[in-house]
Amino acid sequence: MLSQVNGISSGLVGKFTSRDKPFYRRLWFWTSLSLGGGFIAFNQVLGSIDRTLPDKSELNAVIREQTLTIKASDGTILQQTGEATREQLTLQQIPDKLKKAFIASEDRRFNQHNGVDPQGIIRAFWNNLRSQDVVEGGSTITQQLARILFLKQERTIWRKLKEVRLSQKMERELSKDQILERYLNLVYLGSGAYGVADAAWVYFSKPVGQLTLPEMATIAGLAPAPSLYSPEQNPEAAKQRRNLVLQRMQEDGIITAAEKQAAFQQPITLKTSSPKRLQVESPYFTSYIQKELPKYVSPDVLAGGGLIVETTLNPTWQKAAEEAVAKVLRNQGRWENFKQAALVAIDPRTGSIAAMVGGSDFSKNQFNRVTQAQRQPGSTFKGFVYATAIASGKNPYDTYLDQPFVVDGYEPKNYSENFHGSMTMLEALTRSINIVAVKVLIDVGFEPTIKLAQGMGIKSPLKPTYSLALGSNEVNLLELTSAYGGFATQGLHTEPHGIRRIVNRQGQVIWSDHLQPKRVLDADSAAIMTWMLRNVVTDGTGGAAQLDDRPVAGKTGTSDEARDLWFIGYIPQLVAGVWLGNDDNRPTWGSSSSAAYTWHEFMEKAVKGMPVEKFPEKPKLEDRKGSIKAQPIKPKRVVNRSVSSDDDDEKSADQNSSNSDDNRSSRTSRRRYQQEDNPSSDPPRRRRRYRSQESTSSESSSEPSRPSRTRRQYRRADSDSPPPTRRVRQTSSPKSSNSTSSSSSSSSPPQQPSWRERLRPSSSSSQ
Repeated sequence: MLSQVNGISSGLVGKFTSRDKPFYRRLWFWTSLSLGGGFIAFNQVLGSIDRTLPDKSELNAVIREQTLTIKASDGTILQQTGEATREQLTLQQIPDKLKKAFIASEDRRFNQHNGVDPQGIIRAFWNNLRSQDVVEGGSTITQQLARILFLKQERTIWRKLKEVRLSQKMERELSKDQILERYLNLVYLGSGAYGVADAAWVYFSKPVGQLTLPEMATIAGLAPAPSLYSPEQNPEAAKQRRNLVLQRMQEDGIITAAEKQAAFQQPITLKTSSPKRLQVESPYFTSYIQKELPKYVSPDVLAGGGLIVETTLNPTWQKAAEEAVAKVLRNQGRWENFKQAALVAIDPRTGSIAAMVGGSDFSKNQFNRVTQAQRQPGSTFKGFVYATAIASGKNPYDTYLDQPFVVDGYEPKNYSENFHGSMTMLEALTRSINIVAVKVLIDVGFEPTIKLAQGMGIKSPLKPTYSLALGSNEVNLLELTSAYGGFATQGLHTEPHGIRRIVNRQGQVIWSDHLQPKRVLDADSAAIMTWMLRNVVTDGTGGAAQLDDRPVAGKTGTSDEARDLWFIGYIPQLVAGVWLGNDDNRPTWGSSSSAAYTWHEFMEKAVKGMPVEKFPEKPKLEDRKGSIKAQPIKPKRVVNRSVSSDDDDEKSADQNSSNSDDNRSSRTSRRRYQQEDNPSSDPPRRRRRYRSQESTSSESSSEPSRPSRTRRQYRRADSDSPPPTRRVRQTSSPKSSNSTSSSSSSSSPPQQPSWRERLRPSSSSSQ
């Protein structure tokens, strides 16, 4: 009985123990907990990976990070920096056998997997184990593309997990053709070649369409290890790798056994070239573009790279500009003593820079004389002085006296030392008369003139001095040329720029040039100025710039001692500026005619095929109301000196000779480089004028004169240039002049006063 009780008790205890065992001690609990926890952890890992991956929009990237591509207006590449391919090919432009060679070599199940190929991984592991070497990779083409575009090259498990996840994401968003096209344009193939187009050029100096089957297999074999299989560095290893690719192509039915065997027999014959991406076209312009980029994109976007910059450069016009600059330096620079030249052309309606040459040789000196050189503009600045006068209501036929003149101790002079008496503003601008320009400035004022010049595009500081009228304040060629564009557009100004669009890696436009023109001068005043500046070209100092088939307007300029030679000219569709000189500021022996002729050489090619557009008609000149209020300067002291009467006949003869020469120059100077205001008939090489370096008063500067030099210099005459130091004989007043004349001819009948004496004012005034 007791044993039965004990047995029952043991059974009950055992039954109770197994039935009432806590759940946390049961196997199913821990199994479920492990599986659930693993699932949650796995999802957490996937989530953390996915959060680090690019979003859907970024998957459309077609170029690597840290790259910059600068293109001309026609899409041609000017410069590339970073890991980039010069030629982005479409899939249709790549030969079919080359595409299949890469698939056979890198990812034989490319069209079957979804970004990751487990079979390929197992196969690669087995083949590498059997060969006791790495002969095959497990990464798919999609994985390689993900690594190229978005991931770094470190060998970590975390990077591999991101690569797998990103590959699957790319397969969902992109087609197989899109993935393959991107890969073939971006894969690094050694020797600086990125993409198949670069590789074809670097190794065989031919486009992809001309590659032979063995050459295609050689290029496809480079992808796993470009340095190991380089035909330049390891020709035998490259040949073995090529033959392996050919074998796989035959196994996959891409080529026949006969084609494979024939390709096996071919040696690898290289014809190497430097990568095209290292070539730089228009380097002065592209360096300017790189400096401008921070104005349009933020530093972090710029640092990230992957940008395509579409510029406004016209390759045809750029070539014409480079040829014109090279020609003037070759033909004129040597005997006119200048070693540098610069040219810029702008569409004045949009502000787009169409051509830019910043110097003679970028490889020797990267200083851009279009944007960086600050030089005295000389008489080209007179355009803004006269424009202010016209806009204030003055008439081009208003007259001023061209005679010896001192205002507050400043004495402007004409280069020719001739004085022409009463002249209209039109005549004075045409012949670039310095004294009249200063008098016009006095009548309209410093502030209105400076304000207009700045509104039209002059960014450099302008000082309110009398020499402002003659170009004493330094400017650069880009701003001066852009400012003259306001005359071509009837008073509208658009900021000059060289960038049309900036596109990011995903093809999204992040900046475009929607710049709006601004009214800076009334249309009538601009039209009158164009009419006056046309006269400079047809009858004045700019004759060398004439074009045969269309009207031209513009202005010459020459600074002190001909250190700077300028011409800024325009037609309705295009404004261009030329500067000639020396970086060390040495004087030249040239004249602004050389700059005008350089402008002509460029424009003659640029306008080919361009429709002829006429300038606006000259507006009515009478009863005009000014759009600018003049603020006349009130000098403290003005002295109008007279020309001695016994020099009148000589001066009159000089004037007639100069007038005759101007008319002749306007017709022939384009071919002969006729010198302005110089009646000499000697050949251009000999038309230099003896000159000593004593207290020279420049047309272009009111600063104290430089220390005199003992060495004499020779220079060619130019009406835009400052005068030589020899002065005409002067008398203190008209009265003393008359008395001197009478005493010297007491026994002869009294002489009639000359025309200059009759024009001489009775009181000291600015006109």
